[in-house]
Amino acid sequence: MKKSKIAYKPVGLLLGAASGMLAGAAFKQLWKVAGHDDDAPDATDEDRTWREVLLAAALQGAIFGLVKAAVDRGGATGVRRLTGTWPA
Repeated sequence: MKKSKIAYKPVGLLLGAASGMLAGAAFKQLWKVAGHDDDAPDATDEDRTWREVLLAAALQGAIFGLVKAAVDRGGATGVRRLTGTWPA
């Protein structure tokens, strides 16, 4: 295993946790701006419609995927700048 890949492991874990928190905050803000309740529906919320639950899940997944990819890519690029090699 490459040294840069080993060195990137703890950085990747920290970035992953940070991206999850960032994505969650972005989703909450977007859900509020869209004119919905303060809290997004859970799949088991009896008082919410299928449409609302599925829309919230799709939006949350898209935001999480986008933020995670951006943070992972930025972290890998930073490691390459510091070490000269790509961490994967």
